[in-house]
Amino acid sequence: GFLPKDLFEPQTALLRYVLEQPYSRDMVCNMLGLNKQHKQRCPVLEDQLVDLVVYAMERSETEEKFDDGGTSQLLWQHLSSQLIFFVLFQFASFPHMVLSLHQKLAGRGLIKGRDHLMWVLLQFISGSIQKNALADFLPVMKLFDLLYPEKECIPVPDINKPQSTHAFAMTCIWIHLNRKAHSDNSKLQIPIPHSLKLHHEFLQQSLRNKSLQMNDYKIALLCNAYSTNSECFTLPMGVLVETIYGNGNVRIPLPGTNCMASGSITPLPMNLLDSLTVHAKMSLIHSIATRVIKLAHAKSSLALAPALVETYSRLLVYMEIESLGIKGFISQLLPTVFKSHAWGILHTLLEMFSYRMHHIQPHYRVQLLSHLHSLAAVPQTNQNQLHLCVESTALRLITALGSSEVQPQFTRFLSDPKTVLSAESEELNRALILTLARATHVTDFFTGSDSIQGTWCKDILQTIMSFTPHNWASHTLDCFPAPLQVFFKQNNVPQESRFNLKKNVEEEYRKWKSMSNENDIITHFSIQGSPPLFLCLLWKMLLDTDHINQIGYRVLERIGARALVAHVRTFADFLVYEFSTSAGGQQLNKCIEILNDMVWKYNIVTLDRLILCLAMRSHEGNEAQVCYFIIQLLLLKPNDFRNRVSDFVKENSPEHWLQNDWHTKHMSYHKKYPEKLYFEGLAEQVNPPVQIQPQYLPIYFGNVCLRFLPVFDIVIHRFLELLPVSKSLETLLDHLGGLYKFHDRPVTYLYNTLHYYELQLRERPNLKRKLVHAIIGSLKDNRPLGWCLSDTYLKCAMNAREENPWVPDDAYYCKLIGRLVLPPMAGKSPGPFPNCDWRFNEFPNPAAHALHVTCVELMALAVPGKDVGNALLDVVLKSQPLVPRENITAWMNAIGLIITALPEPYWIVLHDRIVSVINSPSLTSETEWVGYPFQLFDFTACHQSYSEMSCSYTLALAHAVWHHSSIGQLSLIPK
Repeated sequence: GFLPKDLFEPQTALLRYVLEQPYSRDMVCNMLGLNKQHKQRCPVLEDQLVDLVVYAMERSETEEKFDDGGTSQLLWQHLSSQLIFFVLFQFASFPHMVLSLHQKLAGRGLIKGRDHLMWVLLQFISGSIQKNALADFLPVMKLFDLLYPEKECIPVPDINKPQSTHAFAMTCIWIHLNRKAHSDNSKLQIPIPHSLKLHHEFLQQSLRNKSLQMNDYKIALLCNAYSTNSECFTLPMGVLVETIYGNGNVRIPLPGTNCMASGSITPLPMNLLDSLTVHAKMSLIHSIATRVIKLAHAKSSLALAPALVETYSRLLVYMEIESLGIKGFISQLLPTVFKSHAWGILHTLLEMFSYRMHHIQPHYRVQLLSHLHSLAAVPQTNQNQLHLCVESTALRLITALGSSEVQPQFTRFLSDPKTVLSAESEELNRALILTLARATHVTDFFTGSDSIQGTWCKDILQTIMSFTPHNWASHTLDCFPAPLQVFFKQNNVPQESRFNLKKNVEEEYRKWKSMSNENDIITHFSIQGSPPLFLCLLWKMLLDTDHINQIGYRVLERIGARALVAHVRTFADFLVYEFSTSAGGQQLNKCIEILNDMVWKYNIVTLDRLILCLAMRSHEGNEAQVCYFIIQLLLLKPNDFRNRVSDFVKENSPEHWLQNDWHTKHMSYHKKYPEKLYFEGLAEQVNPPVQIQPQYLPIYFGNVCLRFLPVFDIVIHRFLELLPVSKSLETLLDHLGGLYKFHDRPVTYLYNTLHYYELQLRERPNLKRKLVHAIIGSLKDNRPLGWCLSDTYLKCAMNAREENPWVPDDAYYCKLIGRLVLPPMAGKSPGPFPNCDWRFNEFPNPAAHALHVTCVELMALAVPGKDVGNALLDVVLKSQPLVPRENITAWMNAIGLIITALPEPYWIVLHDRIVSVINSPSLTSETEWVGYPFQLFDFTACHQSYSEMSCSYTLALAHAVWHHSSIGQLSLIPK
């Protein structure tokens, strides 16, 4: 109880700031100690929600026009999501909140935002009025009397505009209340208010019209008004559902052979879905999920309509329907589809997850990962297309784990780490170790410790080594945190020598040539447990005779997708040895040509799978360089892949939620560049040709470019570890960097890369600039100006100046920190960053976006980390005209946030500052005065009386930094 009085004030401003942020529900629950299992009303939360609504009403009063995507629209959208969640779990009481709103709005004359307020209340009322007492909802009529004082009828708005659904919200509320009063036989009859008569008549008249069109918002209005009245609701909802299901008569082809789908291709647009109440959206998503399950049970050969798949993906973005949405998707739909062996639908769901979903909570993602590992073991999934899809989805899930998500998620599986690890895929387990290394580095988990003993990583690493024993190349190991390096040095796995591999290949090749009975050959080379050398043999056949006979195709077919991965792995090693010993010139060209034919002409192995295997091998020195040389050749030498990338990037936009013609573009791309996943090329080329018509699973979103993206992430990291291949990496970025336009987390990837490879990139400013330029530049057509890097940086640092790189001045750092302090932190708007729909953004809210782009820019500077760190501290420790005195603590907080999110050289400079203050004359001189040294260090008092000294400032800043530090960072203070 000895804390200063000002620290006992309630922290309501903080709570409200957090409530204002999108995706902050869990954070709010943690702050207030709320638990979904215990229904407890929280008056503080109620007050803050009410205040936020009042604030939104004030904002609407000053905004000129309510446009789509405007700041107040985003705010209202967010408010309705928050309100539904907190009231639904009974943390806030609806009638209390409405009465409190009435009290706070009385006499204020704020009516411009009244339709939006009623829209927010309608969301909750329509969804819960059937289960609760009518009396709980009647206070809304009191609010109506206050906000709708008109004596005459309010005219019907233009129903071609999405905001018309808000204008009708009050009428919809009245319809729901009236319906409830009828079904309860209540004495409380509420006559329709005179001012709403025209609206009500319009709705009744629209209901009588049996042929509803999709070209305006009439259907949405009817769904919203009658969602609790099943007789009236079936008509408008039926129209929506039929539009996306397609009638069974029209069929359209999907990529590949023998794959047909129902014929509806245009999804419901986002602004229509936004215009439906939560109650109507829940009916829609429930109807879709039920239909998918029904088709899965029926094992229908007709694939789902593209419009249905895209619309379902869009509905999964709404947090407020989580239980029927993503939760149902992971814990009911996927397992049901799997049990029904509906592989086409399973493939569809995994594609949706890979290419269409945003902000999925980490526990759902890890749950899906464990589903995928158990799926991989089932005999039926041993099918080329499905196996490829399961593996690439798992790779995406593993590499996309956030650094702070890894530990909390994996510690949930410590009793049984097998469930989140792959029993057979070395590549997936290696990807997990790389993710683990990156996460523990970025969060400073191992800082200050030298062993993994006693940590959560130990069991995971040991289980991986028992499943897929492997080594790491020394240049990769050098980048690992020290404890991981120690672990892999102790658990070294003996490698097969290249000499042995060559010998075994020669031996098998001799057998191949000498055996004559077709069945014996097929059995010998495809039997389980035979050495995985068959791709090496195919390579030798092409090298010697330029063709492969029919038996070769039969063996490949018999080996099966799952076992073939091991063959690709040995083939990757074999290629490195072949290229290392090739004489160059003609022979080298021949090797390159054969390799490309195996990918593009014979379709023996897909490019993304081969590159992933090559990038994950552990060659040293010269052989590592040869391995990366092969990767570069495969990607750039023939035009096949380059053309695919440039056409895909040119023709498509990553903003899938704004498109209604994705399917048409997708099909024309697949017609131009068909994907062949069943060795079709080989079947045509063998003598005599084999006639095959493989049954393809439906492909709605994917292609080789998009599958390659997570592999590209890994390739870039491998190239960064090996100094001699820097130039090759620049070439790859020049030709293929445009693909990052479709990356779902480009800024996070850049942040992780610059942070993890800080040491490797320190002396390579050009490569660093190239990397930033390629990734951020790929998005220039899809992002507004100023969305990421500051103008000053773009002007001064983007031009290559080898001899004298640009060194920023103090004003630059002040402006950069200012972007983070001003709006995102203070909750004011408009901010320095353009507005966007956070539901489809890489980051969940403006502050997270601001922090990441600021860190990326600071790490991208061609300035040593310690100089940047000192410049950041000087923003408040030196007198800066750009830093306002009155909110200096907000600036200190921003510096604390930024500097602790940067690598060690950036923040360690604080320790030197502290030592120099302790040794400064004002603290070491013998003078003693009353209250010394407490007055000297009392930042607040010194600051207010303009008598601040550097020691009080340094102490306050150190506290700000330490508050944001991780345990690893704090552990270095005593040293």
